[in-house]
Amino acid sequence: MQGEGLGVLTLSAADRAAAVAAVKAASNVTLADDDALIAAFAETALGLAEQFVGAALIVRDFALSLPAVTGWQLLPVTPVRAITGVSAGGAPLAVDGYEIELDARGGGWVRLHAAPQALVTVNARAGIADAWAGLPAPIRQGAALLAGYLYAARDTNQPPPGAVTALWRPYRGLRLEAADARA
Repeated sequence: MQGEGLGVLTLSAADRAAAVAAVKAASNVTLADDDALIAAFAETALGLAEQFVGAALIVRDFALSLPAVTGWQLLPVTPVRAITGVSAGGAPLAVDGYEIELDARGGGWVRLHAAPQALVTVNARAGIADAWAGLPAPIRQGAALLAGYLYAARDTNQPPPGAVTALWRPYRGLRLEAADARA
């Protein structure tokens, strides 16, 4: 699974099936006629959950663009599990041209030793859980509740249930740091 950024994800077939089953169970839907629509709503709900909590939920690879400047830069996705490469202008940077670090809070850091002439792309793998089943229950339940609401109320203008954000709020991360005092 490749990620374009937080909130943009496509579930694997197994995760799609698990998410659809959870939404159908939460919404008392038994017909299989709308499974594709329900799956799309589940992906939308998970994308909104990612944006709300500020973290990648299901592990996937990201290609992240950073400015071509020296010094430490925090990657715009968490929790980072691995940084697998750094390139500029499509060419990999020499291993001695940068440093990488993962911190205890799930942040991924890259430090360029010299500023290249092009934007820098950092390839990273990030996410809270390997699959739908590994997500914390409140995140799964909130996503299923929101997807079920989107499915059932798609012709109305009613607001989504407040329970959704109540379920997700404990997982919401607040990132105020734009830079780090790393030397």
